[in-house]
Amino acid sequence: MFRISNHYVSKIVFLLLFVEVLVLLGAAYVGAAVRLLEFEDAARTAHLEHFFTSAVAFTVAIIFSMSAMGMYQLDFDEGLRHPFFMKLMPSFLMGFVILALVFYMAPELSFGRGTMALVFMLAGIGIFLARMAIFKSSEARFLKSRIMFLGGGPLAKECSELAMKTSNCNRYDIAGFIPSPSEEMCVPEGKLLKVRDGDSLISLVRQYNVSEIVVSVQNRRSGFPIKELLDCKLRGIKVTDAATFFERETCQIRVDSLQPSWLVFGGGFDQSFVRTFMKRTFDLVCSFLILVAAFPLMLLAALAVWLEDRGPVFYSQERVGKDGKTFFVHKFRSMRADAEKAGQPQWAAQNDPRVTRVGNFMRKTRIDELPQIVNVFKGEMSFVGPRPERPYFVEQLIEVVPYYNVRHSVKPGITGWAQVRYGYGSSAEDALQKLQYDLYYVKNNSLFLDVLILINTLKVVLFRSGR
Repeated sequence: MFRISNHYVSKIVFLLLFVEVLVLLGAAYVGAAVRLLEFEDAARTAHLEHFFTSAVAFTVAIIFSMSAMGMYQLDFDEGLRHPFFMKLMPSFLMGFVILALVFYMAPELSFGRGTMALVFMLAGIGIFLARMAIFKSSEARFLKSRIMFLGGGPLAKECSELAMKTSNCNRYDIAGFIPSPSEEMCVPEGKLLKVRDGDSLISLVRQYNVSEIVVSVQNRRSGFPIKELLDCKLRGIKVTDAATFFERETCQIRVDSLQPSWLVFGGGFDQSFVRTFMKRTFDLVCSFLILVAAFPLMLLAALAVWLEDRGPVFYSQERVGKDGKTFFVHKFRSMRADAEKAGQPQWAAQNDPRVTRVGNFMRKTRIDELPQIVNVFKGEMSFVGPRPERPYFVEQLIEVVPYYNVRHSVKPGITGWAQVRYGYGSSAEDALQKLQYDLYYVKNNSLFLDVLILINTLKVVLFRSGR
């Protein structure tokens, strides 16, 4: 795993992205070289004057489009079957539209129709071959990490199951488990490592050629080999605790096995002036651009809401923001005007019968969220962050969900990590799952992660899988 601005990125995904950038640049140059053979020297020189910029624009447009289509969220069970082509074709179509806009604004960068067609054909072939090579070599030793689990209880079992998921982008080879006498045995006996009297942890690491030790012991009070773990770390062996392993593999922070000291002494939680300034600038720029682009759509949405039942167009509701302060969030009304006529707040659920036909479409495409841009301009919300919840539910969730208040240490957002990774929440259990994603965002928030969330939001909108 790599860390880019605190966010974990799989080695395989990073390798695939690197290879496909080279493929796309190569396709642009090869396609242009083939087409330019029929031109005279003077025309060829004029055409190549801005070609590097054109090739970069083509590469960025296609990589962005493929990311928006979720093509870098790899599933090794799916492989290169039918869904790959169902995503590649729309990705190329989106990339073509983006390039058409770029070339319209900067005609000197244009490839020309013949060159463009050839470049896209070569790029499609190259991406298919690159992905086939990556998927076929995903079991290669150099892409795998050989790990050992210190512990044999429920936590070690859960960690190992996570490591062995076949659809996982991170590939692991499990050497075995070193059980702790203070906990119940939950892993198969055949997976236990043979530890003889006098064997040190570093000797076992060398014997089994281990590159990482995952500490998955819940009770660390007696017999915990802290000195031996330090010795391993000093000799270049990676030592990872279970909380960090879960964070790395699921992009969540698990609260059921979390130690408060891990939050206190661990990295992340950047609330510096520089980060705050960059985030505010990012919020204002994104909000302004989307407001300008979506204003005609917002007018049509307002008209559609009013025509459906002649009810109010907008809906304002009290929510809890940063530091627990309340504010009123603004949305296009997507439910019946009498959705809570009994006066009792209710969870919004998927396929909620209170949602109108227009409201259902707006929810799937996130159009109902657009008026919250006003909240962003007022400084009550960010463009990206944990979704704000109603005070009535916050009071309940604080009582039953550990660390729930941590999400209020940053401004809530129109879209967020939990919204693009998890479905509708209609219970305390759903709130716990979403909180684990929110905690990951609060801990690791950065401009890079904000951009990833926006790209994933675009994927949610395109596939109408709104959260």
